[in-house]
Amino acid sequence: MATLTKANEELFRRTPDECYESFDTLYAECSRSREQSADLWERPQDISLTHDLTLCNGEGSEYRLNDWSFSQLCRTAGISKDTINRLSRKTASKVFEETLPQADKPMQFLTTKKQIRSVHGVAYTRLWNVELLDVVNEYASYFTPPQKAMDDVSTGLYCGEQDMFAFLIDPTGWAEINGEAFAPGFFIWNSEVGRRSVGIQTFWFQRVCQNHIVWDATEVMEFTRKHTANVRDSLSEIRIMLDNLVTVRDQRKGSFAAMIKKAMTERMGSDADEVTKVLTAEKIPRHLIKDAMEIARAQGGFTIFSIVDALTKLSQRVNYAGDRAALDAKIGSLLSLAV
Repeated sequence: MATLTKANEELFRRTPDECYESFDTLYAECSRSREQSADLWERPQDISLTHDLTLCNGEGSEYRLNDWSFSQLCRTAGISKDTINRLSRKTASKVFEETLPQADKPMQFLTTKKQIRSVHGVAYTRLWNVELLDVVNEYASYFTPPQKAMDDVSTGLYCGEQDMFAFLIDPTGWAEINGEAFAPGFFIWNSEVGRRSVGIQTFWFQRVCQNHIVWDATEVMEFTRKHTANVRDSLSEIRIMLDNLVTVRDQRKGSFAAMIKKAMTERMGSDADEVTKVLTAEKIPRHLIKDAMEIARAQGGFTIFSIVDALTKLSQRVNYAGDRAALDAKIGSLLSLAV
């Protein structure tokens, strides 16, 4: 089984203003961004930069550059951004005048109001974030973000000037795979400005910690595509992957529900000694066995479910996340005794 860290990496590189409380608020922001954005096509020799590094098009309209589009313009001109930043603005504008290419093919500038968000050549094809989220709405509308991260702000839903990322799970989709409990989830990402490819990673997982690390993932599948002419074909591939994830979830939920129902009535042992032998054979730490049986006895008896539930509560006392995850995996496997 795999440990997935994409959401953890996003967590530690995002600022609070890039975090969204819910899928609906993320969708609304991406929709608003598309509505307010437009492509501007200009030949490189028809643009100029003023002394304050504002870009002017052939009609004399002025646009501000953000950090990302400024970096792209530097690459187009074949000059180092660090070099430009050491020059005066007047000298920098002259450098761009001398180094921007002369070409018949236009460049595409993505604008939002009076700001340029990205600079690309004709080979780049944009896929809007909201188009990707429309597919999620269509096939995985019941999926939600995981619990908030340790900063009590980050939800796994992010969108900034450069890209979008969403981490979604189905908290009601628990199912049995090879005798252990798993739930479905996926990461999905895109950039409207060329910062990253469009992609999705689907999986079944056992645990998500407060650092948004996905532990003990299985059936991990990933698809990515660059923003070239056929980038919209990626939406069909992503539809298929989400549809498969949801279909398998529905199939497995039925069998898992039956297993849980059986676990709630079937006893793990006739008495404390027999339960202790079973748990010891399953390598459950001895110091937890006694406490778990006391909790289970108070809840009405030594059913498989009551023992698993008690052990799950006790595992939260384990200090280290790695040890806790390993213990939870052992505890989850006890449900297979009801098969």
